[in-house]
Amino acid sequence: MSENQDQKLYLPSDAAVKAARISGMAAYDRLVAEAAQDYTGYWARLARELISWKKPFTQVLDESQAPFFKWFADGTLNASYNCLDRNIERGLGDKTALIFEADDGAVTRTSYSQLLARTCQIANGLKALGVRKGDRVIIYISMSVDGVAAMQACARIGATHSVVFGGFSAQSLRDRIEDTGAVAVITADQQVRGGKNLPLKAIVDEALTLGGCDSVKNVLVVKRTGNDVAMSAGRDRWMSEVVDTQPTTCEPEWVEAEHPLFLLYTSGSTGKPKGVQHSTGGYLLHAALTTSWTFDLQASDVFWCTADIGWVTGHTYIAYGPLALGGTEIVFEGVPTYPDAGRFWKMIQDHKVTIFYTAPTAIRSLIKAAETNEAVHPRKYDLSSLRLLGSVGEPINPAAWEWYHANVGGGRCPIVDTFWQTETGGHMITPLPGATPMVPGSCTLPFPGIQAAIVDETGADVPNGSGGILVVKKPWPSMIRTIWGDGERFKKSYFPPELKGYYLAGDGAIRDAKTTYFTITGRIDDVLNVSGHRMGTMEIESALVSCTELVAEAAVVGRPDDTTGEAICAFVVLKRPRPTGEEAKKIAKTRSGKIMRRLLRSIAKGEPITQDTSTLENPAILDQLAQTN
Repeated sequence: MSENQDQKLYLPSDAAVKAARISGMAAYDRLVAEAAQDYTGYWARLARELISWKKPFTQVLDESQAPFFKWFADGTLNASYNCLDRNIERGLGDKTALIFEADDGAVTRTSYSQLLARTCQIANGLKALGVRKGDRVIIYISMSVDGVAAMQACARIGATHSVVFGGFSAQSLRDRIEDTGAVAVITADQQVRGGKNLPLKAIVDEALTLGGCDSVKNVLVVKRTGNDVAMSAGRDRWMSEVVDTQPTTCEPEWVEAEHPLFLLYTSGSTGKPKGVQHSTGGYLLHAALTTSWTFDLQASDVFWCTADIGWVTGHTYIAYGPLALGGTEIVFEGVPTYPDAGRFWKMIQDHKVTIFYTAPTAIRSLIKAAETNEAVHPRKYDLSSLRLLGSVGEPINPAAWEWYHANVGGGRCPIVDTFWQTETGGHMITPLPGATPMVPGSCTLPFPGIQAAIVDETGADVPNGSGGILVVKKPWPSMIRTIWGDGERFKKSYFPPELKGYYLAGDGAIRDAKTTYFTITGRIDDVLNVSGHRMGTMEIESALVSCTELVAEAAVVGRPDDTTGEAICAFVVLKRPRPTGEEAKKIAKTRSGKIMRRLLRSIAKGEPITQDTSTLENPAILDQLAQTN
């Protein structure tokens, strides 16, 4: 890969350009032009090429109830069929679909035929328990083959899955169960991370005792560690007892393209998480398309996305995208620093990984580890199998990009710095490895067909070189369909009337005046981006004040952090006396009781207070907070 030193512009190598599906910027430009000339025709062509339809669609885009857009609405399909059966019909039954590496290093390889059989058994087990098309199923489980198979099983029978990250609390789990009205929960006795056994079933039990979960009729429990857990008669069942004797075939439930494939909860600027609803047809199309073009997935590739299936990255680039293309995907149970910080590099070496997709937080933490311990530096491992690197979840700073490129990619691997969201379903702005010249720290150009733009508060375009609000001007197939159960919040959150009907990403951005490349500048609402995970300040504050015995008030802001990108900074007023005196038992509030978060942000960042403080109830509190920060 060659480099333009003046602009830090990295050009794809001749070999990368020649081998890639999208070869050279001329090919990129042709796709952009095709979408501009016939937008619906462009997406229809791709939907017919990448997806197998039981009933072909005749209508592409229905805008009659905007912003509740519909794509391919009169077509029917099944996501599980597209990811499993179709590949077996193509002769890939014996090909490895999943390489599972457990926390302790044990490796299991699962072929497409084996994954289909397990998916069908789980699907039949769910049906035996009364789960039907349209029912919601919560999946609260660690990274595992059964986790992926459970998602595929729900899709197979037309049930809507909602995966909850295994690190979430009982209260968070309970809130999601109540909001979805889930009829079943799939979990495990425990999960194993970093050499430790951590509870899952016990947290499910606690969540179900908190109220609002009467919809749950069955809890299926996978035996991961075999340690004792409480089992409630009539409700809790071991997965093996329900599933292992089921048939290994299960006819797919053919669903409408707009049928909800999954719900995934993400933080908003208010306390209640938003249940992002994704469709089957449009979502699956973009998952497959971006896997094909952004990662240039080839038949011989070993693709490793390090995300958890509890996040959208794990949905799109583990459970659906690679499988829809017949790829081989790694599923990793553990953490990057156990048994040491060379774990990622050893796995790339052992499994001959060709495509590696991880978060800037992980990269920055591993940079620190490599700087202090030569034994875990990437150069100590054979990473020659790599041909493509990716970054996801947050903007990657140029220094980390350069290190990643030089030390992990050996200076030869393109880096696809991808911008997208839970709500978008797949990549929105990203380099294409055989086409786009790369600039460290920039996600470069919109994915072909995505009409991204930067506007001001009135929806008017701002000139390149000026910062503004990131929007998408036209609907696209994999976009969020609604917030589950709250269409008004959906419209208010994503399609505010002052923005001319454009989709509001919630991020600020700037477009370079010369290259026209996009760079994301951060959230424009009270949502923090910590290690690539969005966290609403109100949700964190609510969790703090829920400790009613100790906490009187709480205010949360973000501050820059070298490793996580943004760190949570909480200002907490305790009910119990503190040795620093009564005056410390206040937060920076106005006389009307409003917490002045703009001042708290300055304190958290170590910045001098230059704003007006005349409305504060107690201006002296600013000095006290600055001393304790």
